[in-house]
Amino acid sequence: MQIGAVRFLHRLWLPSAVSCRGMAKSKFEYVREFETPDTCLPNCWVVVRVDGRNFHRFSEQHNFTKPNDIRALHLMNRCAQNVMEELKDICLSYGQSDEYSFVFHKKSNWYKRRASKFMTHVVSQFSSSYVFYWKEFFTDQPLLYPPGFDGRVVLYPTEQNLRDYLSWRQADCHINNLYNTVFWMLVQRGGLTPAKAQDRLRGTLAAEKNEILFSEFNINYNNEPLMYKKGSIILKKKVNEISKKMIKLEGEEEREVEVSRSRTQFPILHCDIIGDMFWDENPDILTSES
Repeated sequence: MQIGAVRFLHRLWLPSAVSCRGMAKSKFEYVREFETPDTCLPNCWVVVRVDGRNFHRFSEQHNFTKPNDIRALHLMNRCAQNVMEELKDICLSYGQSDEYSFVFHKKSNWYKRRASKFMTHVVSQFSSSYVFYWKEFFTDQPLLYPPGFDGRVVLYPTEQNLRDYLSWRQADCHINNLYNTVFWMLVQRGGLTPAKAQDRLRGTLAAEKNEILFSEFNINYNNEPLMYKKGSIILKKKVNEISKKMIKLEGEEEREVEVSRSRTQFPILHCDIIGDMFWDENPDILTSES
């Protein structure tokens, strides 16, 4: 009899307790009004650019090869692939040096197009990937401290705006790589101090930098690796893979059949994206909705 009474009282008390907790919660929910709406404009390409934070210091302390460390560039590419694998609405990414730009399709409604979600998911996924894949590329160099990356979100309303943005980043890649290539040749093989190398290059044009490389170091800049000069483009491609497997149906002999399976791949290219050829060869980048 006592047990039944306790159970009865418990049923009477429980809704009241839940109601009190709900009232207490609603009392404090006004703080949500301080959150700033950050919905990205509709029908715009969303670009998230990730940049290494204090990577000049980071590259020195981790003994990066100058002017280009192939291990670091491949690591950046692998991190970008992982971001594209995990965040499905990204249709294209472009990277060079310590930066990467990720393009979300203009029709994407991912997280209701909240800019904070775009940025934080991309930056956190990229940063964790950098640490995760470090040993795969830097086999003899331990990671001395956690790297940092910052991010920004920019909207581009037209396809031409988007192409101009990517062209700007690739032009920046070429300008910086040409300068760095000459600079480090003057320091490493020319015997100049960094300050004197800067003085030597101050005010020089691209043609003059090319002439220094060729006449003093026998380097034809045109023969430098495309990844150094053009950066890296990662596409999102759906491909059908056909494989063979053995099957046996009831009443039949075992036989071999072809099986088709659709997979998404993320090939890395090192090519010009300023001209029309790349876009003519990959029209689905701007038309497909991922």
